[in-house]
Amino acid sequence: MIEEIKKQSFNFQEGEVLLFNKPFEWTSFNLVNSIRHLLRHHTGIKKIKVGHAGTLDPLATGLLIICTGKFTKKIDEYQGLEKEYSGTFTLGKTTPSFDLETEINQIFPTNHISDSLIKVTAKTFIGEIEQTPPVFSAIKIDGKRAYLYARKKEEVVIKSKIVKISEFEITAIEMPVIYFRIVCSKGTYIRSLANDFGIKIESGAYLSSLTRTRIGNFKLEDSLEINDFKETLIKLKNHPVS
Repeated sequence: MIEEIKKQSFNFQEGEVLLFNKPFEWTSFNLVNSIRHLLRHHTGIKKIKVGHAGTLDPLATGLLIICTGKFTKKIDEYQGLEKEYSGTFTLGKTTPSFDLETEINQIFPTNHISDSLIKVTAKTFIGEIEQTPPVFSAIKIDGKRAYLYARKKEEVVIKSKIVKISEFEITAIEMPVIYFRIVCSKGTYIRSLANDFGIKIESGAYLSSLTRTRIGNFKLEDSLEINDFKETLIKLKNHPVS
């Protein structure tokens, strides 16, 4: 995609769909804000719509679809597409956030866990499942983000929902870490899947790494790094395509 973007002219106000690899520890909004700033600075556009199609947690990396201009109207369409992820669960421990955002709060035995048990357990999640989003999430409860309640240790009730897991493949096992590839529907929380996996395997588990590799037919391998995008805008500004 980097070479293609250098050969094109763009109309960011009319609308573009761009693929980015969200950096580790950046929020999705951080990336959107950075792109908006770069567009304003290097194109001279003072006001431009920029949005993303599907939030990634700060500790996750991977594919984020960015829409500009009139194409921000397509965001809902892209958000509804099937997602693919790869990453790791760490077994035998849990955290309140179901990932590494918070400290480990419980330790569980893992001696009973075999490779075959791990693979059989993964298969039980395939299909439509009921899932409760993490309390450390951006879901709104009474107009307030759930994580704001969680950080103050205030109890809240989050409703469960039905999501679909199309594929759940265990790609490697290095106890206590297991590597996976998951294909799922919109709204699936992989952190919640990790916690539920630990419960079902009669131990504990948390999400220790996550990368989104695909959204519909859009692939991570075709995405841009934010620094590449900056360099491309500079080159287009200095050597505009006629």
